[in-house]
Order: sequence, then structure tokens, then C-alpha cells
Amino acid sequence: MIQILIVDDEKPICDLIDLNLSSAGYHCVAVQDGLKAIDMIEEENFDLILLDIMLPGADGYDVMDYIRPLGIPVIFITAKHEVKDRVKGLKLGADDYLVKPFDVVELVARVEAVLRRYSKTEQHLTAGDVVVDVEARRVTKGGVPVVLTNKEFGLLLLFMKNKNVALFREKLYETVWEGEYYGDSRTLDLHVQRLRKKLGWEHNLVAVYKVGYRLEVPQ
Repeated sequence: MIQILIVDDEKPICDLIDLNLSSAGYHCVAVQDGLKAIDMIEEENFDLILLDIMLPGADGYDVMDYIRPLGIPVIFITAKHEVKDRVKGLKLGADDYLVKPFDVVELVARVEAVLRRYSKTEQHLTAGDVVVDVEARRVTKGGVPVVLTNKEFGLLLLFMKNKNVALFREKLYETVWEGEYYGDSRTLDLHVQRLRKKLGWEHNLVAVYKVGYRLEVPQ
């Protein structure tokens, strides 16, 4: 399983990231101190590090200096939003830079993008008896193949990578259809209905009032 280190001095932020990345199938470890982060990196092998800049013990830039020779991909997650801060983080060797407050769906997408770049992505996603082979774009339910359209498959990946998370209609549409959402949800709703029927998810893929949809699966 992909292992991710979360380094942020705000525990609620760590918990939020942990919840969403764990739902997406990643194993997370969180620390709130820069020096503790370095200790963890010495003790364990991580596939990705999410790193705040303003930290006690040692700031994110100092931690980045330690990480860089190890070749571990890093995404800075910080409230420092000025261009000079982004440039400094990227010049130090970070693979991406995400400014707080952030959308959890965007966070998961950026994590996946960096892991893909390093060929560290999970190739199989599961939710109950539904299994997705991401690379082969193959879906089975109880071992039986399920035929999905490209849009249905795109929606399925979003739901399975964000289990138990309410996803906004706008985000679903703009991610899968790659266009701006103008408020007409009929196309999205139709595809969700077809996905429910094909996967037997009438009680799992639920509508969230004034938000969108959520895939409910046991933790």
C-alpha cells in the first residue's frame, strides 16, 4: 500500500487529509513537528510527503533540504500563497504546491498525479465486491465484468478514490466532462443512475442535498 507522511502543525488539517487519503486507499502517518518528521523519514519508507512550511522544530524548507537527496516526492501544503513562496518551494525540489484552504478532491487528484509521475499509483481499487483495474480500465462486481462508458468509468474512479466523501456536482462534472458546469445536472444525474444500476449501488451511491453525491462504504 502507498504510504504517505503528512507534516502539518495543525492537527485538524492532518486529520482531514488523513481521512480523505485513507478513504482513497492510502496509508497515512501524521506528525506536527519538522524535527519529528525527519525522525519518521529516517525510520520508515514513504512514497510521498505532504509538507507544511510553517512548522515548529524545523520549518518546511529545512525539512525539504533533508528530503531532497532521498528522492521522495513532496507536495507543499501551506497558507503561504505568494508567488515567491511557491517559486522557492518548487526550486527546492517540491513536485507540487497546494495553498490552504484547499478542496479535498483537488488534494487527492494532485497526490495521484505526483504518484503517477513516480510510477507509484495503486493499480487496483476496491469497494465491497467491486474491483477496478485502473490501468486496464476493467471493472468487475463479484468477479463478473461490468461494461461502463468512459464517463461512467471516470465517475466511478472519482467515487472510489473519495469514499464516504460528499462530492460537489460542479467538481464531478468539471472533472469527468472537462468543461465548466452551468447548473444543468441532468447529464450527470443520468450517468450516476446508470452507474447505480450497473453496480447494484442503489443504497451506496447516495444523493447529498444541495451538494452532489457520496459513495458510502463501510470503513
